[in-house]
Amino acid sequence: MAEKENPTQQQGEDNTMFSPYKMGNFNLSHRIVLAPVTRCRALEGKPQPAMREYYSQRATKGGFLVSEGTAISPTSAGFPHAPGIYSEEHVEAWRNIVDAVHAKGSIFFCQLWHVGRASHSAYQPGGAAPISSTSKPLSDRSKVLMPDGTYDSYPQPRQLRTSEIPEIVEDYRQSAINAIRAGFDGVEIHSAHGYLIDQFLKDGINDRTDEYGGGSYDNRCRFLLQVIQAVASAVGIQRVAVRISPAIDHLDATDSDPLGLALAVAERLNKLQKEHGSKLTYLHVTHPRYSHRTKLELGKHSIEDEQVKLLKTLRKAYEGTFMSSGGFTRDSGMQAVAEGDTDLVSFGRLFISNPDLVHRFKLNEPLNDYNRQTFYTHDPIIGYTDYPFLNKTSET
Repeated sequence: MAEKENPTQQQGEDNTMFSPYKMGNFNLSHRIVLAPVTRCRALEGKPQPAMREYYSQRATKGGFLVSEGTAISPTSAGFPHAPGIYSEEHVEAWRNIVDAVHAKGSIFFCQLWHVGRASHSAYQPGGAAPISSTSKPLSDRSKVLMPDGTYDSYPQPRQLRTSEIPEIVEDYRQSAINAIRAGFDGVEIHSAHGYLIDQFLKDGINDRTDEYGGGSYDNRCRFLLQVIQAVASAVGIQRVAVRISPAIDHLDATDSDPLGLALAVAERLNKLQKEHGSKLTYLHVTHPRYSHRTKLELGKHSIEDEQVKLLKTLRKAYEGTFMSSGGFTRDSGMQAVAEGDTDLVSFGRLFISNPDLVHRFKLNEPLNDYNRQTFYTHDPIIGYTDYPFLNKTSET
């Protein structure tokens, strides 16, 4: 039997973040990806002209960008001024942005997002309760950002009835079609960070007793797989990616066995790919912070070798392109790619403050500091498109 191809070897032995990579049907000139990062600049959910400049600033020839989380329906938002992709107005507004990114030579995916219980009645049609896999509210450890810029407690969600779940699956399918109509090259299904799909995956949240219930991996993975199948049938599996975060407890998204959950998802994705006779574009995995062999101190918390083990084990288990994110630096990203721990590395905060991050990384130049205070403001310039570029220029 032929040995299974290791995706990291397809470009030769000397892989770095600056090596080319064939990601499914897409040819990338480097491995540095703009991660999905919520920026709250789509006023009333409609993508704005400033977003055209923001994304095109970060686009490079042969580069790869993933959009911020983009609402798939009126019930799916949980941040002020997060963009949508469920109306014709959204499609037309996104098309202008996508065209600008393509003009720079980049590949652009739209991240499909439903926050589930991580919302508030202020964001819901008619002031209704947010929907979820559960009726358990989030703890007071987390607060929701309100439209006026203040923070409030998360309300009690309404558990979706079994009969309602196909309607949400259809929202994902239709939003994927809309994204392709807007010109996006593909979609990333956000199944991480304590949002709706993750609320089904994690047994610390999922307390259902139906076929989507928390008693088995088959049940907990069912919603995710139905979404993937529906989206893949609409736009083609080669245009579909998935993001998961098995070890992240953001928004109370805990699981009793993160490694077991990660492997269960990988096993089912591998099976689905075999059934389709083709692979997903990539699997995007977020973990608390990347560390190589030793623990990484993070305030009062530490990420132990177990997290590294999970990443490496999942990397070996999943049969396809693997993308990692979570506190990477230039050095740790280079090391992760060189040692085969990942194919691609996505950067969020560093890309926010360094529109020319690829260029700076290539030259190993200092980076601009990011300003957290302007991450979620609505100004179209300040903290958004006004971060400075290096004076030095080169092709990236």
